[in-house]
Amino acid sequence: MRRRIGVLGGTFDPVHVGHMALGRAACVALSLDELRLVPTGVPWQKDRVPSAAQDRVAMLRLAVAGEPGWIVDTREIERDGPSYTVDTLASLRAELGPDCAIITIIGSDQLRNLATWHRWRELLDFGHIAATRRERVSLEDLPAPVEALVAAHGADALPDTPAGGIVFFSMPAVPVSSTLLRSQLATGEAPAELLPAGVLRHIESRRLYRDVPPLK
Repeated sequence: MRRRIGVLGGTFDPVHVGHMALGRAACVALSLDELRLVPTGVPWQKDRVPSAAQDRVAMLRLAVAGEPGWIVDTREIERDGPSYTVDTLASLRAELGPDCAIITIIGSDQLRNLATWHRWRELLDFGHIAATRRERVSLEDLPAPVEALVAAHGADALPDTPAGGIVFFSMPAVPVSSTLLRSQLATGEAPAELLPAGVLRHIESRRLYRDVPPLK
């Protein structure tokens, strides 16, 4: 079997136990040899300006310290302009060569929104897509363009090819969101059980999220 590299992108602002559960589930379900967590540089589809890149990277490195084969990949932060997944995948393919499998890991919310991504039809030229249900967002009744893509490229198991397939996997439900976490932290709450080891200490030492208003 060829080498399998998972790619999990996001703002990770902050990284939380839901991200970790998603990564672990993907590693098991997809038999990944390596998981790359790619913090977004300039998130072109989000209105909110994320925390400083140095803090998001620092929190990610604390989170992955005990996870063998997990790597924090900073290429989007180091690249100028908007962070487009297709550019990241093209860069990874050029770096890793033509033979390994690259798997983009997304939640059901991102899958439903896939047709709004930059050059979304090219994603499968560079790797596979693996999707899982996230919170209450269904994988059923997908938008027509996405449904057509799944119909053309869907598979019951990840193909032993470098790219081109769409598969689904399951993960345990983890009721946590970055938005709610930021709101809690803004009011001085310290939900340590929702954050990987060391991340809360970094947040408190840097006084992150204190300028974020609480949810109404």
